[in-house]
Amino acid sequence: MFNKNIKLVLAGLIVVWAVYEFIQGHIGSGISILLLAGVFVFFYYKNEFILLSFLRMRKQDFVGATKWLDKIKKPEAALVTKQQGYYNFLRGIMVSQTNLTQAEKFFKKALKIGLSMNHDIGMAKLQLAGIAMTKRRKREATMLLADVKKLDKHGMFKDQIAQLKQQMKRI
Repeated sequence: MFNKNIKLVLAGLIVVWAVYEFIQGHIGSGISILLLAGVFVFFYYKNEFILLSFLRMRKQDFVGATKWLDKIKKPEAALVTKQQGYYNFLRGIMVSQTNLTQAEKFFKKALKIGLSMNHDIGMAKLQLAGIAMTKRRKREATMLLADVKKLDKHGMFKDQIAQLKQQMKRI
């Protein structure tokens, strides 16, 4: 909704307002206003459009998720570095339905920028392994699957890894 720097300025102004309320002796109002400032700080680190896009993806609504991602005009300027990684990760998932070459670029960019959670990194590498396999790059797919296996601590990708290995045997 707002640029990341505007969010920090708004949070700072709201904190100043909260301090004023504390000085005036309105402790309850000051605490409530500080919580409002916390919302802006939260949205500085977690972009609201990316969160809404994740919610749409959870419901398998790819059109809705794409619509929310399209609202981010300049991701390099509007997002923190980690959120840029998730922006590219989500774009890769959306585009993987239609254009594998472009999806591969988005996933590689997401991994280069960085994702915070191991299962997200594993999912991106699993998608890249599937794309490499469809493009007949067996060695690259094997290396990516080995990386996914190392990242998969809870066995979430066990079935997908087995399925990709079965398909690689046919190549």
